[in-house]
Amino acid sequence: MQLTVFGATGATGRLVVEQALEAGHRVRAVVRTPSKLALEHHELETVKADLFDPDSLKPTLVGADAVISALGATSRNDTGQVCANGVRSILTAMGSTGVRRIAAISAQPVLRSGKGESLVYRTAITPIIRAIYKNNYADLEVMEQLLLDSTAEWTVLRPPYLTDKPATGYRTAMEANISGSSLSRADLAKALLDVLADPGTVRHAIGVTGV
Repeated sequence: MQLTVFGATGATGRLVVEQALEAGHRVRAVVRTPSKLALEHHELETVKADLFDPDSLKPTLVGADAVISALGATSRNDTGQVCANGVRSILTAMGSTGVRRIAAISAQPVLRSGKGESLVYRTAITPIIRAIYKNNYADLEVMEQLLLDSTAEWTVLRPPYLTDKPATGYRTAMEANISGSSLSRADLAKALLDVLADPGTVRHAIGVTGV
């Protein structure tokens, strides 16, 4: 596949790019600062673009089979809604270029129903996490609603706390969270690539955690 990856210089995005290339995909990495992606490959194209300008993004989507959004806030105090505003621009550019498929990273606490969580986690732990990272989750909630309201073939992954540990495998649950307190970024990157090839995940939010 020809993939366009946003957030390619982030901790997860970089792994998405690396794993996609290893799997034989062609990758167009969209970045603000190309020098931050110190990676060279004959199937990698690094493109500088303005994430919040749909016209700037259109050339990055030409010929793409799918999009991956590995966007994320830089801190818990970030109120810039980078995920929502970024995905809004991406969806607009996708609509102009005919690209339909997108997979995006959200977060476990965005699921308000608590489906799949233990009683203790749902009543004691999740509310604390939501309060601490309220700006981040507000951003992701808007992002998810934008995807839901769109005509795109989207899939959202909702991981728990992310680590830099090696990949060990992952578990998923459709429209529910799943027991597990952490997931490696390497496993999240693999899950993002895997869902793109699974039509059963289209227009679904999926809980994902480590094995």
